[in-house]
Amino acid sequence: ALASNYGEEVMMDLAERIQQQATPVVTPDGETKCLLSLSAVRQLACEWGLSTRQVEIQALKAHVLPARYERNQGTIGWEGQIKLLESVVAIVGCGGLGGWIIEGLARMGVGHLILIDGDTFEEKNLNRQALCTEANLGQCKAEAARERVARVNSATEVTVYPVMADEKSLREMLAGADVAVDALDTLPARLVLQKVAQSLGIPVVHGAIGGYVGQVMTIFPEDKGLYALYGQGDVPERGVEAQLGNPTATPMMVAAWQIQEVIKILLGTGEPLRHRLLFMDAEAGVVEILQVEG
Repeated sequence: ALASNYGEEVMMDLAERIQQQATPVVTPDGETKCLLSLSAVRQLACEWGLSTRQVEIQALKAHVLPARYERNQGTIGWEGQIKLLESVVAIVGCGGLGGWIIEGLARMGVGHLILIDGDTFEEKNLNRQALCTEANLGQCKAEAARERVARVNSATEVTVYPVMADEKSLREMLAGADVAVDALDTLPARLVLQKVAQSLGIPVVHGAIGGYVGQVMTIFPEDKGLYALYGQGDVPERGVEAQLGNPTATPMMVAAWQIQEVIKILLGTGEPLRHRLLFMDAEAGVVEILQVEG
């Protein structure tokens, strides 16, 4: 799309400028690669009237690696980084799970995050929510997430919906997403998210926590997903977390797995946790994979 807007000749000129700004680096195996610093990305974006994301994508296509992604490359490669920068992920819930997920996806270089949460920070969030600080108590979680992403990766574009989502609004807010992430804290809301995402053909990465225990599952549009676990009748508002609470490390543990599931889906690599529930009990030191009805 960028090439069609600016023309092939202009894109060639931009690629040449990117090469001029790049710094050659010799790798431990003796190969030479070209890195583009963040300051160079910003300068080029200003010169050409582009976003930093657009410049990074063009650099990767010219086989120049934005330096911030150097440690990603061995795992996801050139095309993988381009794919991430061109992807859209919706995170529903910006609290305990969502804050860490947003942080991780921004650092990986996902190009567009849709952030949905109408809640505000309270003191009880300080023990575990990455985005919550003593200075921003009372702030909307989604707005805090936008600010954090801007500080972490200016190439990641953000759309914020500071609302408590329902079925109708979710249908509008999820439109255009490649993946939706369940970072919610009530079971009815999770089921609504699955229903809406499946109707839009969007896979969902589910995560839930309570005490030292967490679970992760990836749900594709045609899967039973959470219905296979909880049925399709009435469900309780909350699960075991109502009694056990949410200590600091549990959301980090589960969010890390959710991030990896999102990346695998976007890149089409590895084996997603489809029809499988990853169950983790950090207190007992047990990790199990349970088969889930398709």
